[in-house]
Amino acid sequence: MVSTLELAANVVMTVSIVLAGRNNVHSWWLGVMGCSMFALLFYGVNLYADVALQLFFIITCLLGWWRWRRGDSGQQLPIRRVRVPVLLWMSAIALAATAGYGLLLQAYTNAYAPFIDSAVLAFSIVAQLLLMGRRIETWPFWLLVNSISVPLYLSRGLQLTALLYAAYWLNALASWWFWRRQMQAQLQLA
Repeated sequence: MVSTLELAANVVMTVSIVLAGRNNVHSWWLGVMGCSMFALLFYGVNLYADVALQLFFIITCLLGWWRWRRGDSGQQLPIRRVRVPVLLWMSAIALAATAGYGLLLQAYTNAYAPFIDSAVLAFSIVAQLLLMGRRIETWPFWLLVNSISVPLYLSRGLQLTALLYAAYWLNALASWWFWRRQMQAQLQLA
């Protein structure tokens, strides 16, 4: 059965995620609200890495909101690419963090699926950092995170959340396409 908290968190986050895909600054303050609700929800089902992730998201939503509004020298922050070595470095750190945090959760908590939960945490951090900098590579990372999250949330009885993460997968795919078009348009204007 879907709780009121699960329903409210998903509604707010759906609006936030769709706005992020549309490159809209209002995504960020809605993200703060939705992540706060998700932190409470995930705590109730022993997904502690997801609780930590939501706290990280709250902080980065505030920073992303400020950064997107401030931009570069008063101009809107452009959509850009990340250099391949930086992307490889970020991915390697996320893999190491997945293993390390998964081991900690397994050893010291009653966490459910500690390594899978930790992978969602680590790769979401990479995706969020890329989103904050308006980097196009954010969307493949969100595709990965959503692919891992759907079966994890289903296994914990969070059917609505799993369904919406499946929809977020489609949103990430569409957003990747939309951002690529916007980035090409930016380059033509430059």
